[in-house]
Amino acid sequence: MLLGLARRARCGEAVIASIGEAGYATPIAHPPQAPVRALLSHGRKVATQTLALSVIAWALLAWLALDMGHPLAQLTMPASSAWRTANAVAVGCMWAVMMAAMMLPSALPMLVIFERLCARNGEPARWRSFAAAYLLLWVAFSIAATIVQWLLQGRGWVDPMIVSTSAPLNAALLVIAGTYQFSPLKRICLARCRTPMGFLLGEWRGGVRGAFVMGLRHGLFCIGCCWALMALLFVGGVMNLAWIAALSIAVAIEKLAPRGERLAAVLGLALIAAGGWRFLSLAS
Repeated sequence: MLLGLARRARCGEAVIASIGEAGYATPIAHPPQAPVRALLSHGRKVATQTLALSVIAWALLAWLALDMGHPLAQLTMPASSAWRTANAVAVGCMWAVMMAAMMLPSALPMLVIFERLCARNGEPARWRSFAAAYLLLWVAFSIAATIVQWLLQGRGWVDPMIVSTSAPLNAALLVIAGTYQFSPLKRICLARCRTPMGFLLGEWRGGVRGAFVMGLRHGLFCIGCCWALMALLFVGGVMNLAWIAALSIAVAIEKLAPRGERLAAVLGLALIAAGGWRFLSLAS
């Protein structure tokens, strides 16, 4: 599906100034990869709300990591794979909060530009439908991650702190994540995430429902770009705030920084090297 979306999306050469109900666009002189500061200056309300939600999510993660004795925190760390319903719900919510904390900042340029376009078309609230759909995709990813965690814990490969206890699993995840950095699908999805204009030109739909569909499709590209890096949370630990922050920064730089695709390649080489070294350590 992601490859199909990529073929459908067309790369935009200019920022959309206005889009009518029929989807017609007229270009203006700004480059497609505008600096983040320029984007924020034109969408402070959206930026403030998005970053506030991310900060709240980070605060919840910090609370869980620093107050592990709290009954709610204990629910997210079941001692065995014999989870109760409360454990499954708590773990799923923890993953969803973590994904929101990690992914919302890097989605900010897309949300700001989309809100500006909708505001010029007299539909400023459409961006919320877009954002809700985007987050819904990451909730679905969180459910999948929860199932994977349960399966790994059942095999004894992760502990209650959600850290991998299997050296071969750690090495494999590092090599897989590093290799995926060089895959065609990664390059396509990263390109879509790095060029909001190209996505909007190729995927524009009218109405609130159209915005929701656009948010879903953008979420698919983001998951296609970042799923392998998210899998590394099992290597460093889901409760390790420093590890979560490091992965978040890597994702943000890949998507937002000039020549971020080069960082993706450097990161891929580093991950492959780290995984290879671990495999060699196992063999010795």
